[in-house]
Amino acid sequence: MTGVFIAVEGIDGCGKTGFAQALAGHLTQRGKEVVATREPGGSPQGDAIRALILSGADDSWDDRSELLLMTAARIEHVRRTIRPALDAGRWVVCDRFVGSTIAYQGAGRGLPVDFIRMLHARTIGDFFPDLTVVLDLDAGTGLARSRKRLTRDGSGEDRFETLTQEFHARVRQSFLDQAAADRAAHVVIDASRSQDQVIADALAAVDAWLDARG
Repeated sequence: MTGVFIAVEGIDGCGKTGFAQALAGHLTQRGKEVVATREPGGSPQGDAIRALILSGADDSWDDRSELLLMTAARIEHVRRTIRPALDAGRWVVCDRFVGSTIAYQGAGRGLPVDFIRMLHARTIGDFFPDLTVVLDLDAGTGLARSRKRLTRDGSGEDRFETLTQEFHARVRQSFLDQAAADRAAHVVIDASRSQDQVIADALAAVDAWLDARG
């Protein structure tokens, strides 16, 4: 028996991390054995790469180097964490996956999306989430939220928050385009409302998807 893989995507400040935690708890209450993880990260190697690419000045890495580092982190994440969990019948909830690479390094940075998809296929294969939940929020609101959060938590993972609102608007549109291209495997939730409303609607959407799946 194989498990189910759900990814949570969206621009910075959309509430992904809070919803991913809520979803993991919700699925556990439904009797599922859940592995909650994130990208970049999810393995010792991925966490080391995360520390490299989410902090420092935006010009710390060439865009192509950034893409390859993200891909390297994902290879280890899938090999060491995600696939073993799914093979054991567990459910995986992941805060970001390849959709973020398509959005940030593709639409945001301007790297060819066809090349990003080819790199994913050559290194990881035809491996995508069963369901992707996109929390949709306009770029200006997302940036304001994420910058406020970073001021509070002092994590230092602010490299993408220093980028322009136009960059984040391109990222947002990419998530919407990805969802429109594969509606059966995506759910889009309006994240402009209160956190409780967003989480409730998103959990209801996931439950509806699960019920339809049987």
